[in-house]
Amino acid sequence: MDIARPEFKLQKRRRQIAWLAGGTVLLIAVTIGVSRLKPAAPEVERSTVWTDTVKRGSMLRQVRGLGSLMPSQDFTRQIPAETEATVVRIHMLAGSQVKADTILLEMSNPQVEQAAVDAELQLKAAQAGYQSLSVKLRSDMMTQKAGAATVTADYSQAKLQSETDKALFDLGVISGLAYKTSKSKADEFTTRNNIEDQRLNINQKAIQSQMAEQQAKVDEIRALAELKQNQLDALKVRAGIEGVLVDLPLQVGQHVLPGTMLAKIVQPDHLIAELKVAETQARDVQIGQPAIVDTHNGTIAGSVMRVDPAVQNGTVTVDVKLTGELPKGARPDLSVDGTIDLEHLDDVLYVGRPAFGQESSTISLFKLNTNGKGAVRVPVRVGRASVNSIQILEGLHAGDTVILSDMSRSDNADRIRLD
Repeated sequence: MDIARPEFKLQKRRRQIAWLAGGTVLLIAVTIGVSRLKPAAPEVERSTVWTDTVKRGSMLRQVRGLGSLMPSQDFTRQIPAETEATVVRIHMLAGSQVKADTILLEMSNPQVEQAAVDAELQLKAAQAGYQSLSVKLRSDMMTQKAGAATVTADYSQAKLQSETDKALFDLGVISGLAYKTSKSKADEFTTRNNIEDQRLNINQKAIQSQMAEQQAKVDEIRALAELKQNQLDALKVRAGIEGVLVDLPLQVGQHVLPGTMLAKIVQPDHLIAELKVAETQARDVQIGQPAIVDTHNGTIAGSVMRVDPAVQNGTVTVDVKLTGELPKGARPDLSVDGTIDLEHLDDVLYVGRPAFGQESSTISLFKLNTNGKGAVRVPVRVGRASVNSIQILEGLHAGDTVILSDMSRSDNADRIRLD
C-alpha cells in the first residue's frame, strides 16, 4: 500500500511556478531587447537607382521649355476681308506654294462694283470741272490784263504830255492853267494805273485760291475713287508675298463680312520658336541669352528675342529667334524642345538634379557608403538649379556619391542596403 507524501506535491507545484515565473521574465526581457533593436535597413536593387558623384567646377545654368515653331510676324501675311462679299471661286488650297501676285480666290459684291464705277465717273466730272474753271479764269485774267494795258498806255501818254507842258510852261510858251490841267490828268492816270496793278495781283491770288479749292475737290474724289477701286481689286484676293498658303478656311458660296480672315501666308524659311517655360524658372530669362532648339530632327541655335510679361497656366512664353540653318522638316506648328543658357557659375559644388527638390532649399538625399553597398540619408542645402544639375551649398563634399532617383518609397528609412 502506497503512503501519501503531500510535501512532494507541494514541491512540484513550487518548481512549476518558478519555471513559469522565469519564463515570463525571460520573455519580457527578450521583448524589451528586440523592441530596442533598430529595424533592418530595407533593400533596394542597385540597378533601379540613379546615382551621381558630387563635382567641383564650372556649372552651366539652363532652363528648358516645350513649344512649337511659329512663323515670324515680319514674314507672315494675314488677309482680312475689306468688304462684305460672297466667295465665287477658290484657286489655291492650303499647303500651296504661292507668289506675291498669285490669286488665291475670287469674291463678288455688286454694290462694290457699282460704287467703283460711280466714283470713277465722279472723278472724271471733277477733272472736267477743274479744266473748265481753269479756262474761264484764264480768259477773265486776259480780259483784265488787256484793260490794265490800256490804262498803262494812257498813263504813259499823260505822263509824257505833263512833262512836255511843264517844259513849255517853264519857257513861257503856255499858260499855267494849261500846265495844271495836263498835270492833273497825269496824276489821275497814275492812280488808275496803280489800282489796275493791284487788281491784277489780287485777281491772280484769287485765281490760285479757286484753282487750289477745285484741285482739293478733285483730289478728294480721286482718293474716294482709288478706295473704291482698291475694294474692287480686293475681291480678287492675292497672296501679297511669296511663301506657303497655310490657311484658307472658306468654301465657294460662303458669305463673309468685313474683317473676316480669308487666308494666311507664311515664309517657312523665317520661323521662331515659341517656348513655354515654367514660371519658377523663367525669372532669370533675359533678352539676348543664347538658346538651342531641338526639332527632333536636328538642333538650331538661337537667342531670346521676347519674354512675355504675363503668366498663363503656370508658364511664361519665351520667343527664340532662330539664327542657325533650319533642319529638314522644320515647318510651322512643329513641336520642339528648347534650352536657354542663363549663366555660368564658377568653382562651385554641383551634382545631377534629383527627382525632387527645388532650388534654394534643404532636401534629403541618400549618400552611398564607401563600399557602395549601403546608403545613409543626409540633409543637403542646395542653391541655384539648372536643367540637369543643382548647386550644393552644404551637406556634401566633392567625390560623394548620392542617389538622385525618387526614393519616396523609403521615406521612413534613414538608411538602405543596395543589393
